[in-house]
Amino acid sequence: MTTISCNVDVIEALTPTVNRVVLTPAEPVTFESGQYLQLYLSDSDKRPFSIASTPAQPQLELHIGGAVADQYASQALAHLLQQHQLKQPVQAEIGLGNAQFRADSERPLILVAGGTGFSYVYSIAQSIAATKVDRPVFVYWGVREQAALYHNATMQQWAAQNSKYRFIPVVQQLDESWQGRSGMVHEAVLEDFVSLEAYDIYVAGPFAMAGVVRSAFIEQGAHREHMFGDAFAYI
Repeated sequence: MTTISCNVDVIEALTPTVNRVVLTPAEPVTFESGQYLQLYLSDSDKRPFSIASTPAQPQLELHIGGAVADQYASQALAHLLQQHQLKQPVQAEIGLGNAQFRADSERPLILVAGGTGFSYVYSIAQSIAATKVDRPVFVYWGVREQAALYHNATMQQWAAQNSKYRFIPVVQQLDESWQGRSGMVHEAVLEDFVSLEAYDIYVAGPFAMAGVVRSAFIEQGAHREHMFGDAFAYI
C-alpha cells in the first residue's frame, strides 16, 4: 500500500451518470490488476474505487458514478472536479485489496460485474489480453439499461480477438433495440454453466449483489477459495 499525490488530468462523461477519471501519480506506483485505491476527501474520509487501468499503464483510471442519489460517489466526484479546476493534486492510497487477478492459476475464468463494478473486471480483462492468457475467459457485465454499457464496443472487440474469450452483457430494463441477454447478471451465469466447480470467479458490484452471487454460485458448485471479490470480506 502506497499513499501518493496524483494530478487529476481527465474527468469525462462515459454515460449521463458515470464518469471516467484519469489520475497521474507524482511518482510510479505498484499495484496488481483487480486492486483498488482509496481516495482522500479528507484525512478522516477515504473512499475506495476500483482501478480500471493496469499496472503497465502510467496513469490510474477510475469509473465513478455521479448520480445525485449516490452521494458516496457524487461527493467523491465533486472533490475531484474541484481539485481539477484548482489544478491541485489529490491524495490516494494505492494497491489495496486481496481480490487481484491470479495470473499463475490454470483454471478457466469467469468475471462478473454489476454496474461500475465493471472497472474491476476491465483491469483484469486488459491484463488477460496483454499477457495472452491461454484459457477460457467469460466476462459478464450486468447493467440496468443498455446505455450503461459504456465499454460494450471495446469488450466486443476484445472477445473477437481471441476465440477463448467471451463477453456477455446482460441488461435488466429492455428497450426495443436490445437483442442480447436480459435479467440479472448472476442468473445468466447460472444458466450457462451446469457446474462452476472448475472455475476461478471474480466478482465486483454492490454488496447486496456480491452476497447473492456468492451464495448462488457456491450452490452451483463454485469453491469459495476460488471466488474473489473484495466485497466478500464485508458480507
